[in-house]
Amino acid sequence: MDVTADSLVSRAAHELGLSADRLIADVDRCLRREVPELSKDPEIARMTSVNIAEHIAGALGGLELSRVDPPVADAERARRLARRGISLSAMLRAHRLAQGIALDRLLEELPRLTSDAELISAAARILIAATTEYVDRTSEQGVMAFQEERDLRLRWRLAMVNEAGLRIGTTLDISRTTQELADLATEHFADLATVDLLDSALHGHYTPEEKPLLLRRVAQRSVTEDRPEATITRQQLHSYPDGSPPDRALTTGQPSRHHHDGALDRSPVNPGPDLGVDAHQTHSTLVVPLRARGTVLGVAQFSRHRNPSPYDGEDLLLAQEIAARAAVAVDNARRYTHARATALSLQRSLLPPCMPRQSAVEVACRYLPAGAEVGVGGDWYDVIPLSGARVALVVGDVVGHGIHAAATMGRLRTAVRTLADIDLPPDELLTHLDDVVLRLSAEVSTDPDTEPDPDIEADGDIGATCLYAVYDPVSSCCTLARAGHVLPTVVTRDGTVDILDLPPGPPLGLGGLPFEAAEVDLPEGSLLALYTNGLIEARDHDIDTGLTRLRQALARPTASLEATCDTVLESLLRTRPDDDVALLVARTHALGSRQVASWDLAADPAAVAGARSSVSQQLSTWGLEDLDFAAELVVSELVTNAIRYGRPPIQLRLIHDRALLCEVSDASSTTPHQRRARTYDEGGRGLLLVAQLTERWGTRHARHGKTVWAEVNESAGFPTFAPV
Repeated sequence: MDVTADSLVSRAAHELGLSADRLIADVDRCLRREVPELSKDPEIARMTSVNIAEHIAGALGGLELSRVDPPVADAERARRLARRGISLSAMLRAHRLAQGIALDRLLEELPRLTSDAELISAAARILIAATTEYVDRTSEQGVMAFQEERDLRLRWRLAMVNEAGLRIGTTLDISRTTQELADLATEHFADLATVDLLDSALHGHYTPEEKPLLLRRVAQRSVTEDRPEATITRQQLHSYPDGSPPDRALTTGQPSRHHHDGALDRSPVNPGPDLGVDAHQTHSTLVVPLRARGTVLGVAQFSRHRNPSPYDGEDLLLAQEIAARAAVAVDNARRYTHARATALSLQRSLLPPCMPRQSAVEVACRYLPAGAEVGVGGDWYDVIPLSGARVALVVGDVVGHGIHAAATMGRLRTAVRTLADIDLPPDELLTHLDDVVLRLSAEVSTDPDTEPDPDIEADGDIGATCLYAVYDPVSSCCTLARAGHVLPTVVTRDGTVDILDLPPGPPLGLGGLPFEAAEVDLPEGSLLALYTNGLIEARDHDIDTGLTRLRQALARPTASLEATCDTVLESLLRTRPDDDVALLVARTHALGSRQVASWDLAADPAAVAGARSSVSQQLSTWGLEDLDFAAELVVSELVTNAIRYGRPPIQLRLIHDRALLCEVSDASSTTPHQRRARTYDEGGRGLLLVAQLTERWGTRHARHGKTVWAEVNESAGFPTFAPV
């Protein structure tokens, strides 16, 4: 028989095919040793063994090796390697190692079949060329399938990261943000997702905790809700054992992969069995720390039990990218929640904790912070008792939101109380308050440590509005002035609702523009409603619509002022307000002639005795004989000062309210003040006696003249002085 090189190659392949099992075993052992990536995963290892057998069977069974095509399933196997995160170099190296072993075995068969050296050399050249060409074709097809799958996975991963950016962190709510992470994970690459946050991070603490670290389960989701996979319930406080995978993730900030046998991928350290999930129901888990701005906030875990594919390196990388985005969103929400709670606490501490005792009006008030998206604003209200049984009602609004607005509100409220204490008329008070805002703006603009507020203009200007009203129960007259504020509403006793038409005033902080006051008669039983613009302005309606709803709500009869406030808020704020809301409603009371007595006095020292007598008689009529001595002495000193240092006309007035109010008015604008009298001085001790005998005393100025007032109650008595 003529023996050619081709026929010799075919005979060698046939002979080797008789012991193909041994060749397959040799190749399998070599790949397990040289390319361990292909044997680490049992499923990949089984697929590799089948792949080796099909390649060798196909190559050795063909008549011409150069015409043998790779197995049909070879491309799909390459795609599966790509999906499992096996590198392309590992796949190509496996092809070359298998080629080397098979070629060696074929070359070993040639000398057994012939002793012709030239024929063996020719057959060897054919084998080398054929096996190389076969491996090249196989590798080329495998690389194409592998790269297609990698491109698909890359596009999928980018799409996942993009979707995470759109879906995670849509609000500044920590629970919702973490739940968005769990929902996204279970929809795409996990059967169970859990999120645990450090309890200290939730409460705004930045100092590291001592172990064991205390965590709170803030979110979790499973694709099979009827299976109790998670061993920790939502909102449960817990801690992981020292050295467990979640504990190491929290401590080191490094992620890890785990499989059902408890083996830790990428680390030889035994991770321990506690992953916070039922190990009998999961076969693969990713443990990823939530780290933002250099701080570990918690840990997220993604597990599989229904998806048969274990997690690979690319799955871990994807989980890291998504967790990193979620961590930033959680940190933003955490910081905002802490800042908002701080601002709310600051604002509520600056608002009056309770209404002061006074008889002029009955009041009820409400404060509602804006929704979480907007932040705490600078709205405030106040009720300030004044001299002469009068009362000041204040509502204001500082432009902006956050701690800065709340702090500014507190400073303005303090300024209003200070200015009200010296009994300034409403328009003059707003003028002084405007100067205060201008000074605050100057401080902000020149302070390099002040963080910029997006609601404040670049030059540091602070804007605010204010409505200041003073109600006098003796005259039933209310004097109001506004600085850019919304108009108040009045409800008369017959149920008529009117918006008061007050002179327009500029917002505070503009400077140089005048304010004007208006007087309105408010008979007893009238209802005055003061509020900020957040009550009547909203995204779904304009101010006119809001005012209409406000009129309708105030026109409804209610059992109390508290019920009136509830009715107004329910009618106008069907959802969380877009801006802070301050509401103050006041029902007026009047002090009739039975509680007020007044006398016109001549500018003659002899009138002092008549004034004392009139006071004594009036106190007897009111049943206040116990105050007779103190009241007569106080009136005597005040009237004497008015006659001696003031100008006529002079008037004495007594008001029987919660205490006895003594007032002496004259036409002079000179303010009396205490002074220290020397031993032999004949005067200078009158106001000292007044201060000792009364609860409070002071001076208020009017357009013409002044009034010196003093408040006497049951505790008044003759003062005791230490001997000189």
